[in-house]
Amino acid sequence: MSTLLQQLVQKGILEKEKAKLLKTEIKSSNRREEEILLEKKIVPEEVLFRLKSQDLKINLKNIDPETTSLDILELIPEDSARYYKTVPLRKIGDVLEVGMVYPEDPKAQEAIKFLARQGGFQYRVYLITPSNFNGLLRKYKSLKKEVAIALEELETELRVEEKIKKPKALAEFEKLAEEAPITRVVAAILKQAVDGGASDIHVEPARKELRIRFRIEGILRALIFLPLKIHPAIVARIKILSSLRIDETRIPQDGRFSITVGQKSIDFRVSTFPTTLGEKVVLRVLDPTIGLKKLEELGLEGRNLKVVQAAMKKPYGLILATGPTGCGKTTTLYAILRILNKEGVNLMTLEDPVEYFLEDVNQSQVRPEIGYDFAQGLRHMVRQDPDIIMVGEIRDEETAALAIHASLTGHLVLSTLHTNNALGVIPRLIDMAVQPFLISPTLSCALAQRLVRKLCPFCKKKVKPAKKLRELIVKEINNLPEVIKKERKIPKDFYVWQAVGCKKCNQSGYVGRVGIFEVLSMTPELAKIVLGEVSEAKLETESRRQGRITMIQDGILKVLSGITSLEEVLRVAEEK
Repeated sequence: MSTLLQQLVQKGILEKEKAKLLKTEIKSSNRREEEILLEKKIVPEEVLFRLKSQDLKINLKNIDPETTSLDILELIPEDSARYYKTVPLRKIGDVLEVGMVYPEDPKAQEAIKFLARQGGFQYRVYLITPSNFNGLLRKYKSLKKEVAIALEELETELRVEEKIKKPKALAEFEKLAEEAPITRVVAAILKQAVDGGASDIHVEPARKELRIRFRIEGILRALIFLPLKIHPAIVARIKILSSLRIDETRIPQDGRFSITVGQKSIDFRVSTFPTTLGEKVVLRVLDPTIGLKKLEELGLEGRNLKVVQAAMKKPYGLILATGPTGCGKTTTLYAILRILNKEGVNLMTLEDPVEYFLEDVNQSQVRPEIGYDFAQGLRHMVRQDPDIIMVGEIRDEETAALAIHASLTGHLVLSTLHTNNALGVIPRLIDMAVQPFLISPTLSCALAQRLVRKLCPFCKKKVKPAKKLRELIVKEINNLPEVIKKERKIPKDFYVWQAVGCKKCNQSGYVGRVGIFEVLSMTPELAKIVLGEVSEAKLETESRRQGRITMIQDGILKVLSGITSLEEVLRVAEEK
């Protein structure tokens, strides 16, 4: 029996008889024992490799793939890294830190010795987990080949550095950005973002390199590092695509463009921002095939869904979605618009910018720089005989007053507001000089939301929660409205689900995102509070009487259903 199996037996993780059976299986399958132990989920990866670290007397290193640059990865070719499960981590002086999944493998040891002699460096070996290895292996795919070819051509053909430092004319600079390989580098970045399911691309100049980060499922990840000297050419190329002024680098600019990736037409919303190190560019990826969803797919369910559906059926009134930037407010409003968009209805929107194009909907983009803002647009929109109006955001007193007036005069109005929760909508409207006697007849419902990552259905793991987490869940369950308790009937001996990681989810443990919601409905009882002295305590009491569940409670219900993890809900709840 191997030392690793013996340690598992000694620690009570594995029964002796089962260990013997595993030993036989390992010999007959000609596979590594770690692979079989992880495949059968007998022991968590972290525990297994800590035991292996003690056995081999090699330090276990937990690394973040985002901190490893492509320059370091080039010291060990991708084919060798994949075959020997060996990757470079970082270089300090002439010593390269190397991560190995199987440092006991003599062939892997010989390979790293050979590469060290060829590269003229010394090395130090660390043990890494398969998840860490796979994370680094994915970085080899992050444009390495395309960028390498592009940069080589860039050096020999275009002499970018000299042209950028001393541009002879605007036309020459524009030509530089249009020339291959810059066009290919930008195209490859865009394709990588779309294929990876990114919602945003950040092009950020640093002191020594150009960093490209993708926001995937709400988390920013640094995936590409390029030489800083090509930063102006890449920014210029993006500006040309977006019809922005490439000679203006002192002030922010906004634009958009569309490209076809595969069989899909993808829109990109572009924003430039001057920094001390150069212009930063952020591109919002707008994929219409994944952006427009049904309300149920967004995470609205039970009472929350019923309240929103009831507000949608009213011929007039105000539906407000609230929360911080990037929490999915606009996506929720689009989902409502898709349901309301029927023959015989004049549906108009006023947006900044128009994120998704809807068939048979009159969509208009505001342009504050020429005086066409939300207030002016809304003032003219009501003269267009609309039935349903969507205003991208209520930002000021004038827009708030116009939206209230529109809902009073027989229009259904949808918009967004910035508050932390649904209860904050009423004080916020009063703060924007909306008279309380106008709020009760116009506000139909307010919904607040956040986005949490969904667990990968192929690898999520069912576990019993730790004591403190269990106490937190029990506390929130006890505070649920009685009607919800009766509907859900949560058992005393409940389980939660954890992220694991597999090939299907690129070892992240998560696939996609879903909303957690909090919905407040206008009732006669709430109207009395609005017309009297509004206080947080009174609003809280009335919301509980309505059967409102908080966002964290909605999140915990989704945790118990196996949709997301408790860690995700707590992460988002803490952001409140």
